[in-house]
Amino acid sequence: MDLGLKDKVAVVTGSSRGIGRLIALGLADEGCKLVICARGDEALQETAQDIREKGVDVVAVVADVTKIEGAERVVDQAIESFQGIDVLVNNVGGSLWMEILCRKHG
Repeated sequence: MDLGLKDKVAVVTGSSRGIGRLIALGLADEGCKLVICARGDEALQETAQDIREKGVDVVAVVADVTKIEGAERVVDQAIESFQGIDVLVNNVGGSLWMEILCRKHG
């Protein structure tokens, strides 16, 4: 499929496993340059290697983007490496916020 994303810069958070990993690999198939991040390094590096094997530029950043410092580190790395961000897939933090919202409005 061609979604017109070739050479766009995509950031995918929580991309070391599960749905985040699959999204990152799918964007790699579309030809995106990728910045991927997760809290753990080992699985993140495995995902980065799988993306590199597709011939795609990727930067892997160990960061907890539920914290401001982690989110800033990922954005800073995207700008430093690729001069910007075109696509953002935020794949972390959802369950925490949902729980808070349910308690507040439930």
